[in-house]
Amino acid sequence: MPVDPTGADLKRYVIEDQGGPVVMLNLLKFAAGGRDGYREYATAILPFLEKVGARVVHVGDLGTALVQREDFDWDVVLLVEYPSRAAFSQMVADPDYQQITHLRTEAVSEAVLQASTPWS
Repeated sequence: MPVDPTGADLKRYVIEDQGGPVVMLNLLKFAAGGRDGYREYATAILPFLEKVGARVVHVGDLGTALVQREDFDWDVVLLVEYPSRAAFSQMVADPDYQQITHLRTEAVSEAVLQASTPWS
């Protein structure tokens, strides 16, 4: 399972922009020893989030599943709100941000990264 979006994924993300803020859902399964590496990434990303006006809404360990497919076993959920899809795209295109993405890639063995938009 890929853990990073491809160029085609990012293009589709921009094309499907409905305007307004977006909350990115991150479901993460850590590689062996990946929790510490992801914490390093989480600290390193904060200035980039601030730069584009984004904020962490929630991050937490996942616990007891009441309803779940048997093959789903995520470690952490992370919700990050961006003022727009363009802000997210701007962040991931930043060459300095690209210097830290390896921390995430190395720390995560499986991931879901999905945009959500507020209900009217």
